[in-house]
Amino acid sequence: MIKLTRRTFLCSAAAATIPSWANGSPSILRSGPVRLQVLPKGQSATALWGFNGSSPGPELRVRQGDTLSLRFENGTDQPSSIHWHGIRLENAMDGVPGLTQPLVHPGESFDYAFAVPDAGTYWYHSHHQSWEQVARGLYGPLIVEEAEPPEVDADITVTLDDWRLDESGALMGGFGNMHDLSHAGRLGNFAMILPSQDSVRLGDRVRLRLINTATARIFPVRIKGLDAKVVALDGMPLEKPRDLTDFQLAPAQRIDIIGDVTAQVDFLFVTQDGFHDMGSLEIDGKNPAPATSEVMALPSPGVAMPGTTPDQNLSLRMEGGAMGGRHAGEDIWAFNGVSGLSDTPFATFRKGETAVIDLMNDTSFAHGIHLHGHHFHELDEDGSPGDLRDTSLVERGALRKIAAVFDNPGKWLLHCHMLGHQASGMKTWVEVI
Repeated sequence: MIKLTRRTFLCSAAAATIPSWANGSPSILRSGPVRLQVLPKGQSATALWGFNGSSPGPELRVRQGDTLSLRFENGTDQPSSIHWHGIRLENAMDGVPGLTQPLVHPGESFDYAFAVPDAGTYWYHSHHQSWEQVARGLYGPLIVEEAEPPEVDADITVTLDDWRLDESGALMGGFGNMHDLSHAGRLGNFAMILPSQDSVRLGDRVRLRLINTATARIFPVRIKGLDAKVVALDGMPLEKPRDLTDFQLAPAQRIDIIGDVTAQVDFLFVTQDGFHDMGSLEIDGKNPAPATSEVMALPSPGVAMPGTTPDQNLSLRMEGGAMGGRHAGEDIWAFNGVSGLSDTPFATFRKGETAVIDLMNDTSFAHGIHLHGHHFHELDEDGSPGDLRDTSLVERGALRKIAAVFDNPGKWLLHCHMLGHQASGMKTWVEVI
């Protein structure tokens, strides 16, 4: 084993088995203590938190248009809540304490029920003290299947995460320490994939749904052993599938890939000096009748297109952090000189208005900016709508223009998904009336 340092990356090829809910989603999600084999088999398992006895929690699968009804029971010793990341749901179900719901205290429960309008790859996670609770393992995949899913031999969810462990395999404390908050966040020293199945057949056509659940780690990924196309980002289908090349996943981002297995499927963390193994899907047999058809685009999403002339043009400037300039906020990070949630929203929109927002990163670190309750277009250089996303990676010193149609009424969080940055000031909210 090699530890993650500035020059090396430790990865465990061990894979946790995510429970299968073939007969439907569970009606109860209960948080509590779990154990996960992060270190190689034969070494100590790591004590974490999870849902229904595992971390990641159970994979929830529903069909597009269905209503998901779940009772969250808090079995930990901290207040919590659940956010359904990427789902365009009604505001009261969004899972943000103090903005959309009360805290769920230890021993208490909260009932969530909402329709799922968009097919795609989503996830759920704690949204209270998330810089700690997500790092402890309180998350899981939420898969919304198309009415007519593409024909594949296997549909596999692949979670990517990292953990900060001591030599015994115990999760290290120090959540929210000043260095992590003011720099790149809580970066783990162990990382691996957690696939929903650990083998495929040679010649299988597979759909891989990758989810970055880390609190701060940006994963640069190479996938070997697959002749594939990228078909969706953050749950939203691409208009035209793209050839699979190396890619980055910021915290909370997802990517859907459909392709044909040509060899053992390896997931590699790419560095300037080479790459490190994060785990594999092993070959177990050969498909006697492999698919030969072209990988087609998924059905178009039902997300409104932005108007040609925006109703509002806005700027959101990211400020602060180590090696950053001074700002007017009261914490480490700020948006437009304001740290944390103010009494008034960053912006108010009438239902259906289009806004173009300049995301300006004036800090020394990258940020993954997530908008609740909506998707948005990352604008191309000519200003035309590009990829649909719910989380956009804005590199240090960069400008990213996005356009969103604010058509979902309520109060919605807008924040950095490097969760330590959110905890120390980099969050605001918008209101749709």
